[in-house]
Amino acid sequence: MSPIKSPLANAVLRSFRENGKRPDAAVPVNGDGLKVATYNVHKCVGVDGRFDPDRIFEVIREISPDLIALQEADTRFGERTGLLDLKRIEAETGLVAVPVEASARAHGWHGNVLLFRDGAVRDIHREKLPGLEPRGALVTDIALNNGISLRVAAVHLGLLRWARRQQADHIIGLLGRRVEAPSVIMGDMNEWRLGDGSALKKFEAAFGSLPPARASFPARWPVLALDRIIANRDGLVADLAVHDSLLARAASDHLPLTALLDTSVLKGDSAPGDGLSAAAGL
Repeated sequence: MSPIKSPLANAVLRSFRENGKRPDAAVPVNGDGLKVATYNVHKCVGVDGRFDPDRIFEVIREISPDLIALQEADTRFGERTGLLDLKRIEAETGLVAVPVEASARAHGWHGNVLLFRDGAVRDIHREKLPGLEPRGALVTDIALNNGISLRVAAVHLGLLRWARRQQADHIIGLLGRRVEAPSVIMGDMNEWRLGDGSALKKFEAAFGSLPPARASFPARWPVLALDRIIANRDGLVADLAVHDSLLARAASDHLPLTALLDTSVLKGDSAPGDGLSAAAGL
């Protein structure tokens, strides 16, 4: 019998093998470095259909990141309204939201929120992404307390494949290619395939080999690696793990993806400049 060649079928089979061994506690990333994460919080609605921002807060506290990108942290329709208690998050975890000022009540930009623990924000760019759906990217230059400067793009790509390709092109043009500042893209890519028509293929062509895929969706039985952390420097993403705790399996339809950034590879690297690529149009 010939082997199954469908990428989805292979993902399902791999999921059955891996999920049969799921521990009750999340396996953390290992080593020294900057702990980062990306988490689609699904507007704080868990797999049980219950709106519960406290569960999202507790998952963030479990992860204990230095930097975390959240998606769907605001309501989507009408006036965007933030769904999390940012003051509580800051008081109990030390994480501060990058100020966006998109509207009086929103926490982020098109639902994208970036929280960081130590450092200073040097520049903030709010980008509208192409496509039929309202999508955006929040791009922030952060000077870390260890002397390293990093450009972080918090993104949530669209549901339509052609739109994701356009959005990937826009983000790549915005950040520049490998010769530009050290950059990390974190978010829900809504894509798991790596074929020629994939948005992920575009990131790979621009930034080099992608870090390994980790299935993060759906939370109850992860099959698809929709969430990604991508860097434009070899070795910067040193370790990856899905935060697969019992609480995380209930709090959202996605599991958080965590990574360890080895910032030692950036010693002597250029800091982000005063502006982004000319493609930004800011």
